[in-house]
Amino acid sequence: MTVSELRALSAELEGRLSPSALKVLQKRYLKRTADGEPLEAPADMLARVAENIAQADLLYQPGESLDATIAEFFSVMAGLEFLPNTPTLMNAGRELQQLAACFVLPVEDSMESIFGAIRDAALVHQSGGGTGFSFSRLRPKNDLVRSTMGVASGPVSFMRVFDMATETIKQGGTRRGANMGILRVDHPDIVEFIRAKEDEHILNNFNISVGVTEEFMGAVLTGGDYALRNPRDHSEVGRLNAREIFDLIVDLAWKNGEPGIVFLDRLNRDNPTPSLGEIESTNPCGEQPLLPYESCNLGSINLAIMLKDGAVDWDRLRRVTRTAVHFLDNVIDMNRYPLPAIEEMTRGNRKIGLGVMGWADLLVELGIPYDSDEAIRLGHELMGFIEEESIKASEELALDRGVFSNWGESIWKERGRRVRNATLTTIAPTGTISIIAGCSSGVEPIFALAFIRNVMDNTELPEAHPVLERVLKERGLYSEGLMKGIASVGGLHDMDVPDDLKRVFVTAHDVSPEWHIRMQAAFQDHVDNAVSKTVNFPNQARPEDVERVYLLAYELGVKGVTIYRDGSRQDQVLNIGEVKRKGSNGDRAAQMELGPQGTPIMPVRPSRSPVLRGETLEKVTGCGSLYVTVNEDDFGPREVFANMGKAGGCASASTEAIGRLISLAFRYGVPPDKIVKQLRGIRCHVPLGFGPNQILSCPDAIGKALADKYHLGSGNNGKAVGQLEIPLAVAQGACPECGGAIEHEGGCMVCRACGYSKCS
Repeated sequence: MTVSELRALSAELEGRLSPSALKVLQKRYLKRTADGEPLEAPADMLARVAENIAQADLLYQPGESLDATIAEFFSVMAGLEFLPNTPTLMNAGRELQQLAACFVLPVEDSMESIFGAIRDAALVHQSGGGTGFSFSRLRPKNDLVRSTMGVASGPVSFMRVFDMATETIKQGGTRRGANMGILRVDHPDIVEFIRAKEDEHILNNFNISVGVTEEFMGAVLTGGDYALRNPRDHSEVGRLNAREIFDLIVDLAWKNGEPGIVFLDRLNRDNPTPSLGEIESTNPCGEQPLLPYESCNLGSINLAIMLKDGAVDWDRLRRVTRTAVHFLDNVIDMNRYPLPAIEEMTRGNRKIGLGVMGWADLLVELGIPYDSDEAIRLGHELMGFIEEESIKASEELALDRGVFSNWGESIWKERGRRVRNATLTTIAPTGTISIIAGCSSGVEPIFALAFIRNVMDNTELPEAHPVLERVLKERGLYSEGLMKGIASVGGLHDMDVPDDLKRVFVTAHDVSPEWHIRMQAAFQDHVDNAVSKTVNFPNQARPEDVERVYLLAYELGVKGVTIYRDGSRQDQVLNIGEVKRKGSNGDRAAQMELGPQGTPIMPVRPSRSPVLRGETLEKVTGCGSLYVTVNEDDFGPREVFANMGKAGGCASASTEAIGRLISLAFRYGVPPDKIVKQLRGIRCHVPLGFGPNQILSCPDAIGKALADKYHLGSGNNGKAVGQLEIPLAVAQGACPECGGAIEHEGGCMVCRACGYSKCS
């Protein structure tokens, strides 16, 4: 590719990329100098990747020209039709050359194996990968250790060692280590494991899932008991009521999203090489079941642009699918593996995971609501098409390159299909690559239809979903005020727009949990591996709502479930004290706090601006003059100071305390009318005055001052002030880098405003 051609393509590509895409590429993907300055443009990066991955063709066709393959690979990436996983974009053609995203490492019941797995995980994390572990083979706590005549400490204690080791390693300079920890439901320490992340400051580098079995689920449905077995000798060591354990899983998931559940028997039902071993774990986000020492490289097709004349462009989808399978198979040969055992297993089975992103965008382009039978039918049809085209592409590769080494021991031989790859399809969370592609993530609904982007001079501009913006303009409904309103709540539900738009442009929180699971199941029916999907619940959801989804997931045949109830985690704001957010606070940080674990949590407003506007009202009480100062910020009343005209004394202390508590309530969005209702009418021993102007006490005076300030009458004739509006970014949890709204997907957190992401 000539310099002039690359420059032309670079300009064209950058014109296609959103500001968020450019930001995430510059920050995380492009080659940089020691000072952090980019050494390549986005087109340079894609050319680097295409040229490197195409080199694998020479292993099978020595001496052949690579020009056509390079052009083909570059074209699908630069056209944003397909993108490989992050490690491939970051590392292909560079010194590290570690291209796989996920690995599973074995943990056997010995100190040598346990600490060997920690060492191996360190090497994987250092290279930019995530790791999955099953701790089910470790003997339970207090079990006898014959070699020392001591007692075992159990799986959860060793998980903490893995977690601490992960904490010390920075993944590839750009990615923090992430782990999946799985324990079988019939392990004797299962209750301790289920409760392991009840304290959210423990195991922060782990997602955890309970490995449930058909035996267990059958007992849940009948209300019966099931056996606990010591993994050392598989002997039965006790029995538990399955329903009680299931309820505990549900309760903890409701409280903070963990543990998830993985249906182990289903993973092994679809294990393509059962003679090589049992699948016991997945990668950190749950979509890739793997044998010990296997890795998998992933990539996703952008469905948002697979359109032609208002319908799915099947020919284009076929072409991109075939190219993507070729690309991902080449990645296996070009990868530099962190361990010899991983290289041997990966090359033996040659698993790839081709998935999709932009599904919700495709639906809105077609005018199909996400939560509809029509969307479910299209999901089945579309993923079935990708599945079959992937198999055909793998068969064509096998003609030239041979079947994967373990094909003779695989289910593919039984089916009579000679394929190059043991698995072909996976639907992964596509947080950052979907930002680069400018589309929705995976098969998730759209998270927010608009958000506020901070630009130069602290100007805030609303950025809307492009299809919504186009439709609103076509109908003459578009305005900046409407866009800011949508950005403040994320969706159209409270907006003055036609009902047909509200029906099509639904967001993750508009979609009921049951429809989330139905969509996951539709895609799972045509996916070799698994589907990463987060089932979103509103904060007010009950544990029985979570239970219903888990049972539906079992009924519909999905392989695992991850749920998230809005506001249920302290790390929804990423366990940091401050969030950098420009705006009315300048460069000050926005302090984010949540209430006690397991209780309903209200969203918290940004920290106090240095300058607030306010006024002071005087109320004469039996104890003297009381001065009530009410200060406001951009979201309404912010704080209250109540001071007696004379200093000191119990009355002064009490009024100061009441003011502090009211200020705290305002921070959590409590409206003034609710506070007035609680304060007005409280009596003390020295009321003052008569009739409606009578002041019964200092609390009554503060309530009446707020009522005067906000025109709240004593009956129903007053003008009530509703719930204070809190920005979506604050309500959902804020990004530590830009203050944007955090999305939860498959165990990861992603900010679409700036590209920040974090797994676990």
